[in-house]
Amino acid sequence: MVAQDVKQSLEELHPASFAWSVACCHGNYPEAEEVLQAAYLKVLERRARFSGRSSFKTWFFSVVRTTALERRRRRRLRHALLVGWARSEPRRECASDPQADTARTQRRSRILRALACLSSRQRQVLELVFYQDLTLAEAAAVLRVSLGAARTHYARGKKNLSAALGRRGGDD
Repeated sequence: MVAQDVKQSLEELHPASFAWSVACCHGNYPEAEEVLQAAYLKVLERRARFSGRSSFKTWFFSVVRTTALERRRRRRLRHALLVGWARSEPRRECASDPQADTARTQRRSRILRALACLSSRQRQVLELVFYQDLTLAEAAAVLRVSLGAARTHYARGKKNLSAALGRRGGDD
């Protein structure tokens, strides 16, 4: 793939890539921004190369996931060495319509709580399929698992998410 084509593909994928990066960073927006920037650098500096064995989106999501995992491992080590490492400030949002924002926040919170009940792998498969519009085969490639394993995590994830949302139905 020519450098210009890579840059154009990265620009087109940016919104979806950022959403996947946020998912890989468990909702930590500042960390997701750094992960995505590091993934872009890997690609643009040719430390990660697209071989064409999958779609560009699938390949790049795999680069983002790997980058997030690398950063998480380094952070754990740094935290073990530096006790009391300062945490980043939580994200602040501006409210445009208070009632709509409240309803959206409650719905989002309920879904996030339900997603938190899932295993990491189930959550990742569901996020890739539902939020990133990947097929199960593409999700399997991103997560580096077999298609059968992705199907199993997908089915169990949907079942567990449905149960978690059903259980919490009276909470909100």
